[in-house]
Amino acid sequence: MRRHHLTWLLAAWLTFPATATENQKFPDRPIKLMVGFAAGGPSDLVARAFAEHAARAVQHPVIVENRAGANALLATEAVAASRPDGMTLLAAATNHTMLPALYGDRMKADAATSFKPVCTLASSATVLVVGPSMRVRTVAEFLERASSKGKELSFASPGQGSSPHLATEAFKKLTNTQMVHIPYRGAAPAVVDLISGQVDLSFATVGSVLPHIQSGKLTPIAVASKQRSPLLPQVPTFEESGVKGFVVDTWYGLLAPAGIHDAAYRVLEKEAKSFATRQDVRERLEAAGLEPHTICGDAFARQIASEITHNIQVAQRLNLKAE
Repeated sequence: MRRHHLTWLLAAWLTFPATATENQKFPDRPIKLMVGFAAGGPSDLVARAFAEHAARAVQHPVIVENRAGANALLATEAVAASRPDGMTLLAAATNHTMLPALYGDRMKADAATSFKPVCTLASSATVLVVGPSMRVRTVAEFLERASSKGKELSFASPGQGSSPHLATEAFKKLTNTQMVHIPYRGAAPAVVDLISGQVDLSFATVGSVLPHIQSGKLTPIAVASKQRSPLLPQVPTFEESGVKGFVVDTWYGLLAPAGIHDAAYRVLEKEAKSFATRQDVRERLEAAGLEPHTICGDAFARQIASEITHNIQVAQRLNLKAE
């Protein structure tokens, strides 16, 4: 009897911490939201907008930490290695699904199974913009310049394997043009060099360049959407301009470490859904060239898995690898 009693006490003691963690109020301290790119870009903007919204709702600070580098791999691995208590989260973007293709076995995390996708938060179309070094206004003029035998054009992207990088590679193949890739540590520094004339062009998310288009510092040529962007109604689509089938969209979303407790996940999902319904959030995102966008749970997980498979195939076809 005594041995049985001691065994029961030991089992109860071992299971108590997990039960307590599951049932305690979430959150019970500040949440860390990690961004894999430099401050100032669209990933950072979405993360900070969500952080402010969530902090008001859960009554605890949500602290945004920028850990730029390796196309967001550093932030991705840090969140995957964190405790699955929901206190450390990843503000991810479409480029997350390119990491397995670029890094393969070198990754210390799995882009799909190391995370529990919560919801997408926003989306953005892709727009071709040129800096002051290029005096073109239409897709036809751009293609003529890109195909000329003069200086090879350079294009900026937020990093090797990022969504804008892949968009440019797809465009190059579709139009049989050649351009030199100049990768940066995020959208913000890429735009700075584009405006200064250090690089010629970028297939950028609308969210990363809209203020500079509005100020006249960058010239939009065409958007890679099925319809014109309501944020750039005067800019034609590539389809209208004669480049058929060139459509590229970017999502921004919230990922938690795999194994997160259901109670914490439900709170995060609720706030992600609420985020997209607020009028002040919509106005803030649209002012930056973004739109609220919500796909949650299993549907979001399936989308990520599908994109990973597709991007591995694209990377193999283009022979893309991390530098």
